[in-house]
Amino acid sequence: MSKLQPARGTRDIYGDEALRINAVVEMFRRVAGSYGFEDLATPIFEFTEVFKRPLGEASDVVSKEMYTFEDRGGEEVTLRPEFTAGVCRAFISNGMQQNLPCRLMSHGPVFRYERPQKGRYRQFHQINAELLGPDTPEFDVDMIAMAWRLLSALGLGDKVILHLNTLGDAESRNAYRDALVAYFSGQKNKLSEDSVRRLDTNPLRILDSKDDGDKALVANAPLMSEHLNDASRAFFDVVKAGLDAAGVPFEHDERLVRGLDYYTHTAFEFITTELGAQGTVLAGGRYDGLIEKLGGPKVAGVGWAGGIERLAMLSSIEPEVVRPIFMLPMGDAATLKAFALAEDLRSEGYTVIADRSGNLKKRLTRASKANARFAMILGDNELEAGMIVVKDLDRGTQDQVTFDALSAAVVE
Repeated sequence: MSKLQPARGTRDIYGDEALRINAVVEMFRRVAGSYGFEDLATPIFEFTEVFKRPLGEASDVVSKEMYTFEDRGGEEVTLRPEFTAGVCRAFISNGMQQNLPCRLMSHGPVFRYERPQKGRYRQFHQINAELLGPDTPEFDVDMIAMAWRLLSALGLGDKVILHLNTLGDAESRNAYRDALVAYFSGQKNKLSEDSVRRLDTNPLRILDSKDDGDKALVANAPLMSEHLNDASRAFFDVVKAGLDAAGVPFEHDERLVRGLDYYTHTAFEFITTELGAQGTVLAGGRYDGLIEKLGGPKVAGVGWAGGIERLAMLSSIEPEVVRPIFMLPMGDAATLKAFALAEDLRSEGYTVIADRSGNLKKRLTRASKANARFAMILGDNELEAGMIVVKDLDRGTQDQVTFDALSAAVVE
């Protein structure tokens, strides 16, 4: 091939983007850690049923977007399209119910076959937080407040709006489902093909349709709030009061539903207007029946995930830039000594790049391009004298120092 390009919807991450992505992950781990969350890494692929059963066959993720294939052993497996189902599978597999509540944080690549667009790829990356065990609304407040704290720490507090809704308990959802079926059945000839199919499987998915004709019908559809029982209404009232008390601003968005079937009660999305139509940067909700659906015990859960690429694009934080030291030995004997000196500096926490090719002028040019703060020049004369030249590239000054005083000479 004359040109080797990454597959559509994927790309290489390096340079400034890599630094910004790492900064988002580090901030996530710092904030989630302050709430007592611990690391969990799940496999990038799982048996397909881990995702198909809880996400719902009527969801776009299962019906259109999953990367599913048969491996060489004849097993059907799927590349991870989201974290929650795999985290719940890990909870069951590892007997974590003995240590409730479980506060688990994860990050890594996820895969969905969809049309690539700004901030959205077929292989992208997410941060993910799950709280397993508590079934009371105060913990929904904790999770949303943690998400808000993270977004604020990333400098996004004035760039996102929290959209909040309730999907109610099973009784409320069943009543709402019946109301939606009655309404959309009378409009069946106007629905998109996908929504006609969803009418029989999960009519709530119609509310999430991107089809313009469906959207016009959804605008006049029944509201969930009209079908909440007292318990669901009280649950949502606690969530709203808790967010007010925590100082987390929100909008009650009665048309908000999440794209997966396992959600119950609280659903939320942090949305920005700075990324076009696909503006959700972090979203989640409660999923009290998911672990049971996977064959585990009756354990409640609430969680959220955020797209790392999108957060990195929007974030105003400047990633920490490590300025290296360039070690420039001139000659074979000096090169051998430079090995030892470079390792000594690295053991003290410095970043050292050994540049041994080309003349001194070219090496100093490369050091400047790499934003190095210091260049250390070691030739035969310096080696014989037990000295090394330390050049401060910011100030344009240089000094000769002994080998023992090397680390002190580069303290800014």
